[in-house]
Amino acid sequence: MIKSSFYNFLQMRILVGLVQVSISKAIGMTSTRHIEKAGRKKWCFWAILVILLVAIGCQQAREDILALPSDGAIAEAELSKQLKINRDALFKGSNERIRLDAASVMLFTEDPLARKILLEALKQSESVVARVAVCKALSQARTGQKPIRNKEDFIQPLFDILRTETDASARLAAEALLIFEYEQIAQRLEEVGTDASLPVQVRLNAIYALRLQPDMRAIFKLIDLLDDPESLVAVEAENALRLLGTPIGKDAEARKQIRSELKRRGRDEFFRDLLIRQEAKMRELKAERQQWQERYLSALDEIYDGIDDDATKSKFLAVHLSGSEVIVKLWALERISQWRVGTRSELPTDELGPILVDLISDQDRNVRLKTAKLLSLMGELNSAERLLEQLNVEQDGEVRVEFFVALGGACYYAFLPNSGISVGPDVRKQTLELASEYLSKQDPEKAQKGAEVIKKLLEQDGLASGEVNRYLGLLAERYSRQASESEGALRGELLRAMAGLCGQSVYKAESTRLFRPLFEEALRDETDMAREAAIDGLIYIDKTRALKILRKDFVNDSSIIVREKLIQLAGEVGGQDDLAWLAEKIEPTAEGELAWQAMLKIFRGSDATVLDKWIDKLDSPNTKARLSDEQMLSFLEMAERKAVGEGKADVIKKVRGKLALLYRKRGEFERAAEYWGMIREVAATPEEKEAILAELLDVYLRWPNFEAATQLVRNSLLEKDLEPDNVIVLSLDNYFADPPATADPNAILEALVDINTSLDRPIWQQQVGRWTKRLGQVQGSDE
Repeated sequence: MIKSSFYNFLQMRILVGLVQVSISKAIGMTSTRHIEKAGRKKWCFWAILVILLVAIGCQQAREDILALPSDGAIAEAELSKQLKINRDALFKGSNERIRLDAASVMLFTEDPLARKILLEALKQSESVVARVAVCKALSQARTGQKPIRNKEDFIQPLFDILRTETDASARLAAEALLIFEYEQIAQRLEEVGTDASLPVQVRLNAIYALRLQPDMRAIFKLIDLLDDPESLVAVEAENALRLLGTPIGKDAEARKQIRSELKRRGRDEFFRDLLIRQEAKMRELKAERQQWQERYLSALDEIYDGIDDDATKSKFLAVHLSGSEVIVKLWALERISQWRVGTRSELPTDELGPILVDLISDQDRNVRLKTAKLLSLMGELNSAERLLEQLNVEQDGEVRVEFFVALGGACYYAFLPNSGISVGPDVRKQTLELASEYLSKQDPEKAQKGAEVIKKLLEQDGLASGEVNRYLGLLAERYSRQASESEGALRGELLRAMAGLCGQSVYKAESTRLFRPLFEEALRDETDMAREAAIDGLIYIDKTRALKILRKDFVNDSSIIVREKLIQLAGEVGGQDDLAWLAEKIEPTAEGELAWQAMLKIFRGSDATVLDKWIDKLDSPNTKARLSDEQMLSFLEMAERKAVGEGKADVIKKVRGKLALLYRKRGEFERAAEYWGMIREVAATPEEKEAILAELLDVYLRWPNFEAATQLVRNSLLEKDLEPDNVIVLSLDNYFADPPATADPNAILEALVDINTSLDRPIWQQQVGRWTKRLGQVQGSDE
């Protein structure tokens, strides 16, 4: 058994290696000098394209017109329903994958009529695609664990193809012959290779089949054919031996020695060495193929990026999306995806849409996967029915999941009021049933995707009450089942889906009744995501009630998302009771800024009395809330507006005093002077006015506005002489003692000296003299 498995593996590697070597020869026949020479020209793209298609083996043989066996071949009445389906899929399948699957199923079916259909397909020359599918199914069966029953039935039909066909079918038949031991086919195969009466191409088919056989006798027969009178046969035999790493020999004696050496080494050693050489060659060809692919895709990028208008870009993508080369389709799909999620202009879907929908059933798995992911972002393409159809036949698990997600998005869009897409309600129902199946799965990712699709499809009207309650119940049941599991992420995703239905769904009332207790229960969940989703649900249901519940225990929750949700909720529906805990959060962080914005919203809905209390609290040195100057300024300006609107004179006075000081601190001296002026106008006593005058003078000096400062001093001198302890003198004294770094104290001194009141003010003149002397001494020391 082990030895048989080894040779099956060896056969496969030799087959792949030979195909790759053939590709390498094709590449070698194409001169690259012209490509290098034209590398900087746009039309070099087409040369690269041609070479790449050869290098990666992307060219496909043309499929002939599909045809079924003649009516008399197999009586219709004899076929079972399933066998009819398989037969139709084999002869009428829309793509190779469907036909190959049908052939593979019938190959291992016990029903003799299934075998009859396969043999009939091999005999028919008018249905090449069905013949190809059977040959490939036979080849694939070699690596499977299940043996083919009575496989000898296929020997004669395969040899009939080998003896009569000169197209790709003959090569596929040669590859299918690998399911037999060499003893079973040796005589027939060697006869076809040596029969001079047969067409040369038929004999070449036999040489190809001999080349594939992992048997020393096949190699010996190829050595014999080196001396064939037909030169094409001899040359092909020589090429086959070279590909197998077998010496050719110059004459009969040399070839005799080669035979002896091969016999001495034995079959195992020979093919082991061959396998090593083929693996090395495959690695080399893989690297070379990768290099060509990168060059080709780079050329595509260069051309695409050089296109300016969207219409031409769209056409360019459509052309390459419609091709047969997998790597090109994947490139185009990636470019469309980038366009879709980017910030550029809207993606034109009139031309690209139908092509994308057709790719749902593409033969390549990676193309289908990429298409599914893209369609999940493009619900407007009316792809629901095609997605559902493909889901019913898709075998790849990952692709199935992505198709399901895309189907949910397509159905959601189709049932929007103004979508313009007509999809039958049965599609929505089938999608919901699929979603229910996914929801029930143990796999958390699949269960989450099922929940998300149910949420989407229950956001819109159109379902009977019983159906709605059933699907809502499935969500609740799946959550309850997950509640005891350690995996908390899925609980969070399920709660998020349920919360969404309580937020934006025509069935919000039904969702609220069923899910509210689950949300409240989930507040105790240790998984952050679960608590976050539960809080969303409670907020969607009733914001005020949610805040009342949450402010008790979740103000300092371990999840920043929970804390931020609560802060935002307080800003929306909170009141004075929330100001205290919000104030404790104020700090130079994102959360602190969010808390402050929430407080401002509450303040906007409060009267001036409330703001007056918080002026003292926020300005207290003992407060935990450390407001920035900008935050305090916005608060004080709001308080001023409210106090003015409500006519609260005491509050106005307090606020304007703090604003004047804050403006001075911020260097906004003009605003500070304006506010000190307003405060002075309403000052009740001379002492109060005099104190304000000192503040106003200080602002003028630091502005600097020497004209206003001089005028203020002149007005004071008109009233009286200024003693050394006068607030004006003290303010000037402080200024001259510590002037601003950019100020010139001599300028204000000169202005003060020039003041002429026409009154006798000896004390003032003495003070000016002292300042003049002080500044002169300072200047002298500086010099």
